Amino acid sequence: MTDSIVSEHAGGVALLTVDAPGSRNALTLDLSAQLAEAVAAAERDESVHAVVVTGTPPAFCAGADLSALAEADEAGLRAIYEGFLAVARCALPTIAAVGGAAVGAGLNLALAADVRLAGPRAKFVARFLELGLHPGGGMTWMTQRLAGPQQAAAMTLFGQPLDAEAAVRAGLALRVVDGGHDELLTAARDLAHSAVAAPREALIATKRSLRTTASLAEHADAVDVEIRPQLASLASPEFAERLSLIRARIRSRP
Repeated sequence: MTDSIVSEHAGGVALLTVDAPGSRNALTLDLSAQLAEAVAAAERDESVHAVVVTGTPPAFCAGADLSALAEADEAGLRAIYEGFLAVARCALPTIAAVGGAAVGAGLNLALAADVRLAGPRAKFVARFLELGLHPGGGMTWMTQRLAGPQQAAAMTLFGQPLDAEAAVRAGLALRVVDGGHDELLTAARDLAHSAVAAPREALIATKRSLRTTASLAEHADAVDVEIRPQLASLASPEFAERLSLIRARIRSRP
């Protein structure tokens, strides 16, 4: 069976699966390119409001393909990064459904999503220095931003892996989902439900504001960032329709 990114669009959610179980879903140059295109296709599909990224069990993603890594120059490294960076750049809300080991570039893929759900067998492992390799792809920035400098140092400098429960405590995962892979994907789809129900343009604008306000120091600056997209949403037909429905429900109350 050919390794590939399996892309399924249904119910407002794009499910993107790294399907290379023979290599524990290691990212080759081809898989990274396929993943980047699958993310772009989800963004182009007006019916898609959220993206879920996962890997074929038992692993989430074992990292970069070692052959590709050994031969890589700067352009090769950036090509390896392209798949998970496409997830990081995605305009739509993203969820990583991590059912097994997320190692090296696989850790980067998990961290690139907005939210991570962890199965009971999930493990988050840096492993760069174990290979004699400096971290790449923004791993040090993502880990410090999500888990803080001490936990990032423990993972990166001292090789401390995090299991599912430890990842939740560290802030790398939202919660642990009991059960198998199907239950994990169901939980990811359930989490995406509110995003699917929201107006797509307002959803995209809200994610853009989250990214912008994360680096601001002052509350007033955040107010200024948010006011233009909020005014645009006030003028939208989606807001008018939903407001009318809410008012109708209030009037119908006994």
